Amino acid sequence: MSNYCFKTEPYDHQNTAFDESRDLQNFALFMDMGTGKTKVVLDTIGAAFEAGEINLALIIAPKGVVPNWLSEIDTHLPDRIVRETVLWKPSLTKTKRAELNSLYEGDSKLRFLLMNVEAFSTKKGVDVAKLFVEQFDTFMVVDESTTIKNRQAKRTKALCAVGRGARFRRILTGSPVTKSPLDLFSQLGFLDPEILGFNSYYTFQNRYAVVQRRTMGTHSFNQVVGFQRLDELTSKLDDNSYRVRKEDCLDLPDKVYMRRAVELTKEQSDAYIQMKHLALARLDSGELSTTQNVLTQIMRLQQICLGHLTSDDGEVHELKSNRLDELLDICDEIQGKAIIWATWTRDIRSIAEALRDRHSVQAVARLHGETPDSERQQIVENFQDRHSDLRFLVGHPKTGGYGLTLTAASTVIYYSNSYDLELRLQSEDRAHRIGQVNKVTYIDLIAPDTVDQKIVGALRDKISIADQILGEEARKWLK
Repeated sequence: MSNYCFKTEPYDHQNTAFDESRDLQNFALFMDMGTGKTKVVLDTIGAAFEAGEINLALIIAPKGVVPNWLSEIDTHLPDRIVRETVLWKPSLTKTKRAELNSLYEGDSKLRFLLMNVEAFSTKKGVDVAKLFVEQFDTFMVVDESTTIKNRQAKRTKALCAVGRGARFRRILTGSPVTKSPLDLFSQLGFLDPEILGFNSYYTFQNRYAVVQRRTMGTHSFNQVVGFQRLDELTSKLDDNSYRVRKEDCLDLPDKVYMRRAVELTKEQSDAYIQMKHLALARLDSGELSTTQNVLTQIMRLQQICLGHLTSDDGEVHELKSNRLDELLDICDEIQGKAIIWATWTRDIRSIAEALRDRHSVQAVARLHGETPDSERQQIVENFQDRHSDLRFLVGHPKTGGYGLTLTAASTVIYYSNSYDLELRLQSEDRAHRIGQVNKVTYIDLIAPDTVDQKIVGALRDKISIADQILGEEARKWLK
């Protein structure tokens, strides 16, 4: 590839990743969340396009990650590259078909087709991807590639089959091994089975796993009891992967901010629209004449985004939501300890229960108003102990946001936010203070195009929401 002129200056580790990967057809970027692997891939795509090697980038990512690609493309891809971006939707309406068809028009543009990984569990999604890969010189990317670690899953088989037609292939993840080294088989198989040297999973398993025959009653089965030759396995990855850990990136800023989108379910969307119209009617009637009344309506709208609706009589109604699943996916992606802040006690309980089911009882602790004072210090001490099993601290920022040192965490996740700017800043600083030796990544879960997104935007800009919602400004928040 010819010399490439970056739109945004890469950090040193991003430049190294770019240099090592840009000329290779198959490559894995094992880069921790927050280290900028998306930029590396976009620069590689841009360089390949300008070299005349590709004209389509097919990006496959979890549903909550796809919107991030939309903004990252505009941020990092040079303006000189003419491109068109289409987001795939399962409902192929007349408008969406027209958007897809427009990708075929014109010869000198770089096409981006963004698809969520769930699309490859459907014939419709597979057919669309296959058609584009057959028609164009394709650079295919699987973001958060552990979503295809299950070799028997329908979407894994479909993705690998479609990927064989692509000219370039990339997998991105910070944690390629979540349960065992055997997780690598399908991920690297998508790139090229020759990297591992095995087409057969069982041959691969017998090489790197210790398998024993077990008998339970009349049933016999093979069970993996350990692993072997891991140095050999690691060495096979050296020529086709690049590893970056956040703590090793001396060039990164101290704080890294990220957003994960959570689409509303139909039940949430219907409730949100109804509540929004009601709030605007109350505003027009003069019922919302005080800041506190407006804030109450904003918080009710945000509650819908979280999956619960409180009626005027105080009764709470549960709504189907994707938010908890998105949080669990994030927790699977990150390394080390994490703090999860949530502003409603019912969410704290649900999060803690789900994480305990996914990991272990010992891996999770709650810290909020219901936590006895006698237990709080012990929880903090256990969390700060790097040798302890306690990995996830789930709490309310008002309880844990002041005075506590929680520097064992290098990831802070905001399941939800209040409108209180001071509370946000204080809760951020629990992890980012004296004693912290790593970069800290802050991840906000947001429902796009809702007050949820507006709250996060205001807090990120250090704007006091309470000072912004009187008069006509209230209407902007509620719309």
